[in-house]
Amino acid sequence: MQKTSTPEKRIFQHDIEVRAEGEKRRVIGYAALFNTRSVNFGDDDYPFFEVIAPGAFRNVLKDDVRALVDHKGGLNTLARTKSGTLKLYEDDLGLRYEFEAPDTQAGRDLVKILDRGDIDQSSFGFQVNSDGQKFEEREENGKQVLIRTIETVSRLLDVSPVTYPAYPDTMAQARSFDEYRTKQNLSELALETEARGRQIKLAELAN
Repeated sequence: MQKTSTPEKRIFQHDIEVRAEGEKRRVIGYAALFNTRSVNFGDDDYPFFEVIAPGAFRNVLKDDVRALVDHKGGLNTLARTKSGTLKLYEDDLGLRYEFEAPDTQAGRDLVKILDRGDIDQSSFGFQVNSDGQKFEEREENGKQVLIRTIETVSRLLDVSPVTYPAYPDTMAQARSFDEYRTKQNLSELALETEARGRQIKLAELAN
């Protein structure tokens, strides 16, 4: 049975463009960038990074997705795919979004803040099934490093221009890291138990 994670959020540094179309303002940005490492979710002794693989969003571009301010809905809702006001694309760079800034307080404020450069990061909220990701350990600079690659997003919740440039959902990453280590430890324990069982059996046969 597939295990679906709790909703997670990721933030990426990439300029958000505001295009003037008459009196209208079109907001264009990237909510996710492919093949870009996250911050270190582990520690200095055992680093843990996350990477989003190209094609990870191919199955969710038609989901009912909202464009929000700082992942907050209600009056901070800017656009929605269901209503046709939000457009999503997956290209070589990542997950691109476009919408016309609405003539609402949130929409007008967003355009002013983007024009001033006070906000220049984007984020996306998502879920991923256990089989939509893989973990790989490798050695880098003399240390074992764990890489979580998100290959298939199972649900896309929102895209958002956001205030802070850090990854906010470190707890979700910590859970993912702990689950991986628990599975690894259990696998190692099972191998050790099996090996001890073989040793005991060989000892019995020798006697």
